[in-house]
Amino acid sequence: MNVPVLYIDPSAVTYTAQAIAAVVVALGALITVFRHKIVAFFKKDKAETVKREIHIKEDDDTEEK
Repeated sequence: MNVPVLYIDPSAVTYTAQAIAAVVVALGALITVFRHKIVAFFKKDKAETVKREIHIKEDDDTEEK
């Protein structure tokens, strides 16, 4: 009886694992983007959307003498 011997190269397994991880990350990002767009669409109907801005306050150290 001949039993076939299978050899899987470790680099092929690493490449496959990286490809699967990349697909999972890309799908997660895609789902997050569409979830935010859907939520924003339904929020827009209820109330006006408010844009949040970040204001950086700089200290004026030149007057401390």
